[in-house]
Amino acid sequence: MNDLTNPVEVLGIDAGGTMTDTFFVRADGTFVVGKAQSDVDEANAVLTSSVDALAHWDTTPEEVFPQMVTCVFSGTAMLNRVVGRKGLRTGLIVSKGFEDFHRMGRAIQCYLGYAFEDRLHLNTHRYDEPLAHIHDTRGVTERVDSKGGVVIPVRLHEAREAARELVEQGCKAIVISFLSSYLNGTHERAVRDVCLEVIKEMGSNIPVFASVDYYPVRKETHRTNTTLLEAYAAEPSRKILANLSQRMKDVGAKYDVRVMASHGGTISWKAKELARTLVSGPIGGVMGSRYLAEQLGYENVACSDIGGTSFDMALIVKGKVSMHQDGDCARLVLSLPLVSMDTIGAGAGSFVRIDPYSNSLKLGPDSAGYRVGTCWPAGGVDTVSVTDCHIILGYLNPDNFLGGILELDVPRAKQCVKEQIADPLGMSLEDAAAGVIELLDLSLRQHLRAMISAKGYSPSDFVCFSYGGGGPVHAYGYTMGLGFKETIVPAWAAGFSAFGCATADFEYRYDKSTDIGITKDSTTAEKQEAVNTLGACWKELADKVMEEFKINGFTEDDVTLTPGYRMQYLGQLNDLEMSSPLSDIGSPEDWDKLVATFDETYGRVYADAARSPELGFGVTAAIMRGSVETKKPSIPSEPDAGPNPPAEAVIGERPFYYGRKWVTAKLYKMETLLPGNRITGPAVIESDATTYVIPTGFETWLDGHRLFHLIEV
Repeated sequence: MNDLTNPVEVLGIDAGGTMTDTFFVRADGTFVVGKAQSDVDEANAVLTSSVDALAHWDTTPEEVFPQMVTCVFSGTAMLNRVVGRKGLRTGLIVSKGFEDFHRMGRAIQCYLGYAFEDRLHLNTHRYDEPLAHIHDTRGVTERVDSKGGVVIPVRLHEAREAARELVEQGCKAIVISFLSSYLNGTHERAVRDVCLEVIKEMGSNIPVFASVDYYPVRKETHRTNTTLLEAYAAEPSRKILANLSQRMKDVGAKYDVRVMASHGGTISWKAKELARTLVSGPIGGVMGSRYLAEQLGYENVACSDIGGTSFDMALIVKGKVSMHQDGDCARLVLSLPLVSMDTIGAGAGSFVRIDPYSNSLKLGPDSAGYRVGTCWPAGGVDTVSVTDCHIILGYLNPDNFLGGILELDVPRAKQCVKEQIADPLGMSLEDAAAGVIELLDLSLRQHLRAMISAKGYSPSDFVCFSYGGGGPVHAYGYTMGLGFKETIVPAWAAGFSAFGCATADFEYRYDKSTDIGITKDSTTAEKQEAVNTLGACWKELADKVMEEFKINGFTEDDVTLTPGYRMQYLGQLNDLEMSSPLSDIGSPEDWDKLVATFDETYGRVYADAARSPELGFGVTAAIMRGSVETKKPSIPSEPDAGPNPPAEAVIGERPFYYGRKWVTAKLYKMETLLPGNRITGPAVIESDATTYVIPTGFETWLDGHRLFHLIEV
């Protein structure tokens, strides 16, 4: 029933490669989760998932959408477009003599994502198809030196000819990226204006992107890749998001869709820098974890998200999410502020094969996507997946997949696992399927341990949040023996990334590279100059932030500006991102406060003994965030009902294969369990959206916030 006194205000969407989740939040903070198969037409999947969610409240999108305030989208379509090299044909104009630097990829991109042993051998490296082909690349004579000085004036007649050729060749967008343009953008802007003139003269209408207008940061390969993404992938995605926004308005919505950005905030689909939403899906889960941790008082959290195609990991330390400035994604180095995450291509839909050389099991990195496996009723997948093994072992109920809307083909899954895995390995069907699950759990466990230890921490310092559609299925397996303080599985784990979207503020962020260095011998005048330079950068970035918010109808009074900076000890290679302790700066004493904040943080992140103030301090980037606070979901709070589950929560029994033998697992309906209920394995807790597996040797209990706590016994 649509309660007008408690209207639905917020919708979070997570459009993954396999499933599309929706998360609706009412004015009092209560929420409901919906799920549907992903679709080539993302708007269809979102609306189908919305119908599924709102049915729990006995209402429909037609009744709810008109009263909603905001909608936040996250998805993988843009990333998939980049990975599959299916973007717009894009022309590239660079400094003459450097036409090849984009496809060289700093010699880093040829081994990104490879295992250590493959990185060692050049014959295993490969260069992916560049975003801009060499035939669509032109050089223009110009040069700006490393201090921003003009060495060679730009030859605009060459730029005019380059633009004409690229349009004639069929390019649908043009990107301009010159050396050192982040220090002096006059050449890029002049060429941009010439390109726009030529395009208009030729009767065409294609966009032009100058890197200085979007990402004025150092490292030309990173900057060029990121600007290319705006043309190559973001422009097609903008059309998809515009379609989604319009389809929702057709149902009565009055809002514009916002999108989860790589820095952890949300931006409008109309935003200038839409490439910031490239990895929006996994970011939502991290933001949801941070919000949940804040509400419950957890300082250190290990985030783990298992979907159909990948396992995503991140750390929250002392309530803070760390950021990468020069991260990589889709085997491209980028100049995007990215929430620090580690990802491996292993999920519930990952394909399983026998390695022909070692005769051993190999998982992924490719997956069955929304077709989940050979158990898919249409028989569209011929390669065994992890989900096929789940079905065979009794982990999943084939009659309750997505609430029973699909009838999975169990006999076909058994036949395929037997022929492709069991028989070649000389194993029984059950042992072969169990081996696949054990291998996946071991791989996830090793990656999770390595991610934590590589940052100098121990799992015993952290609470582990397990979410995603496959998180509750594998939580016991990949956390076993690691020694986390607690392992927590939210009852809404399947829609957790969508939940995270609903917790994120409306936020824009802009960065600008700087070269500011102050030593212990620097004068007061030099400190004053450093403060003036940083302050000017903040002013420039603040204007950009406000320009974006004004597009969405906000005034300066609505927006909270938060300046930041990246600082390092002089001579070091790596820097740290800091939020400024001051909203504005103007004196040498203000510089000392920035330094003191960095010095204290450095000692906390690493160790007091690692601090090196005698080297001096350098600011490598200026940062400006602007945010508008949004309505957040409330964490459930229900009274304790005791350890014994109610009779209506028990829905039967099912054979369950674990520890090389068949046992009988009790089955429970997740939604009918009450706070305080304690369940000892073997047991399976089912809901329409996910399945929570508790094998022998484990037990779980549900707290008043509808969070399951997993315990080894």
